[in-house]
Amino acid sequence: MSIIDVHAHYFPRKDCFSLDFARQAARARGQEANLVTCYDGYWKSAPQDTKVILFGGKAKRSGLWVEDAEVQRMVAKDPQRMIGFLSLDLSQPGWMEELRIGHRELGLRGVKLMPMYAGFLPNDPAFDAFWHYVSQNHLPVILHMGTTFVSQAPLSCTLPRLIDDVAMHFPEARIWLAHLGHPYEGETVAVIRKHPHVYSDVSALYYRPWQLFHSLMLVQEYGVWNKLFFGTDFPFTTVNETIEGLRALCDIRIDRFKIPSDKIEELIFRDALTLLEI
Repeated sequence: MSIIDVHAHYFPRKDCFSLDFARQAARARGQEANLVTCYDGYWKSAPQDTKVILFGGKAKRSGLWVEDAEVQRMVAKDPQRMIGFLSLDLSQPGWMEELRIGHRELGLRGVKLMPMYAGFLPNDPAFDAFWHYVSQNHLPVILHMGTTFVSQAPLSCTLPRLIDDVAMHFPEARIWLAHLGHPYEGETVAVIRKHPHVYSDVSALYYRPWQLFHSLMLVQEYGVWNKLFFGTDFPFTTVNETIEGLRALCDIRIDRFKIPSDKIEELIFRDALTLLEI
């Protein structure tokens, strides 16, 4: 069975980030952060049959911008294993044209949104045309949900409950919420249980095992294991490290509470591409 990593970044150069973004990343990590991605390193730290969804990112407010054409060129180097998504900053003019170009001309197969980093509400009626387009053209959408190190990124734009509103108005849109929406995992679980085509991923969470254990116990109690995807958040971590971290959670037992190992294995090998109609 293949592993589908639904959450990996492509940052080709340091100048994809503003100086302010780089400074804040260094503050959060306690040292200078080199976020430039090397996919040779990615494949060395992943099982041979791994496939990956990758994207750049666009958020003027926070100082991050990767052109979609750069993502397309990267994917063209290994189209059997790489699936490229375009990115949009819906707070900036021209996003509809960028959407059409990324989809129709570049052949990118989904969309990455960063509402908090860009400072927009994904359920704003001003963006109904976006949700109509992705629904009609079967483009799945991943949204960054949860916390960040960027001071100017408003948490009010990243609450999972906002996607409840979107999914009620656009029930055919395929959507997933990154990072289990941490630290709003309870909201994420409620939203993905409610809507058939809304999912979440577990990227960049295993290195907070206390938090992730409790989050996955919520997943267990609400019966939504089938709504979770495997993801890494590369370059912040790797496929092999994420697999190891997820499996290690099964060694934890608190009173009568324990994460079922079979559910972790199903998560690692879930066919997200079929569920997202990619």
